[in-house]
Amino acid sequence: MAEFSWVSRSPLEHALVVGAYGARDVEPGISLTEIRNFDLIQVMARRGKGAELARTAKARFGMAAPDVPKVVCASDVTLIWSGPDQFFVLSKGGKHTTDILSQAFSQSASLSDQSHARALISVSGAKARAMLAKLSSIDLHPAAFSIDAAAATSIDHTSVNLWRGNDRPDGQAVFNLLVFATFAESLWHTMLDAAAEYGVDIRHSEELG
Repeated sequence: MAEFSWVSRSPLEHALVVGAYGARDVEPGISLTEIRNFDLIQVMARRGKGAELARTAKARFGMAAPDVPKVVCASDVTLIWSGPDQFFVLSKGGKHTTDILSQAFSQSASLSDQSHARALISVSGAKARAMLAKLSSIDLHPAAFSIDAAAATSIDHTSVNLWRGNDRPDGQAVFNLLVFATFAESLWHTMLDAAAEYGVDIRHSEELG
């Protein structure tokens, strides 16, 4: 009988080429960074358990889970709104895995480990909004989409969870998006095409923004 060896790989392993892309005669207007090796758990309230889920989440994480389209952050975890009575738990280092969270939420929610089912891409730079505006109908102006705002939306017809993180030290906005792994490579190439005219700095990172 054949033996199988399962090795976890980035969904962008073959598509992501670190370095410069697009226009070379200007300072890169966009940074595209794939974040790798994260834990992502979707928490969904069971029928009639929304209030109990909210109480449990506050006790478990020390902060209320978002009940509107936004994210909330602590030192070691980010909670991302993904719909009514549901949210993602994004973290690193194995502190908030399904095995650890299942006991706390056993009476109020169903959990789904999405750690290897999604790709996480960070988009930043002076032209980040201009690039995303080509592909999304979301109004990303700071007055409409402030820091910690979130949306379950689409980028070029691909479903994503999009949220705005803290600005970079140079004041440029940072947008993060989660996309299903099976669509990640297609979306990556679409974003590269949209960003090429501005100049792109491509990289990957082990650090959450």
